[in-house]
Amino acid sequence: MSMPQLILAAGTVQAVPLLDRLAPARAAGFDGISIFAADLEALAADGVGLPEVRARIADAGLFVSEVEIVGNWLPGAPAKANPAWLAALLDRSTGERLTGLADAVGARGITVAELQGVACDPATAADAFARLCETADGAGLHVALEFVPTGGIPDLATAWAIVRAAGRANGGLLVDSWHFFRSGSDLALLASLPGDAIRSIQICDAPAMPEADLDREMVRGRLLPGEGELGLAGFAAALRATGTTAPWSVEVFSDRLAGEPIDIVARRCADAARTLLQGETDG
Repeated sequence: MSMPQLILAAGTVQAVPLLDRLAPARAAGFDGISIFAADLEALAADGVGLPEVRARIADAGLFVSEVEIVGNWLPGAPAKANPAWLAALLDRSTGERLTGLADAVGARGITVAELQGVACDPATAADAFARLCETADGAGLHVALEFVPTGGIPDLATAWAIVRAAGRANGGLLVDSWHFFRSGSDLALLASLPGDAIRSIQICDAPAMPEADLDREMVRGRLLPGEGELGLAGFAAALRATGTTAPWSVEVFSDRLAGEPIDIVARRCADAARTLLQGETDG
């Protein structure tokens, strides 16, 4: 496959103010970035409005792949009570709000995941996902459903069933390598998907054996592609088989990377992604 567009994910550089990510991302060779809604909230608190954010990103030669992440879209109670900060965050993370933010900054789409372990039957989830897609479609945005092994939509098979049942042209999947392997999802299923069902791809690495605290590893202990033992070559080959043209985002939640300068982090992420993808391009 030809080299896809590369995205520097918000989660990799979340400690760095959004506008300070732009020049390092472009210098490292990234085509775009993803944005957390919280990034835009922080800029608004400093008096930087959405039109200025959009202009600054465009002036840097980048695009916004997605605004992340809708997390309170399924009916039902979470598996355990949320701390106050998380409850407040989820209250703000609605499909309507993120659609408005994404539209204002010129993003291509929004992402959605179930992060709380809410039990929900597939039909209810498909209906809720379809409603999100309808809201986003009004702004010309796609919606990418991300499965999370510790959440209520834990694996690729479950997420794909929801997307298929929803039947919305602007709805699809976000496939994250960490979530894929830690959920025990199936490479054969991944390879069998239609390429246009995959809206976004996120890559990182990890040791073969998960940490005892999977939540901690997910948000603090990921590795750069090539530093761990996940089967990333097979993952990339399966995605190539689909014919997807989705961008590839380097999302490495890591305490270790958080302590490094942004220009070094961006360059290391881009180099790791290109090394993985060049093998597929040459294959």
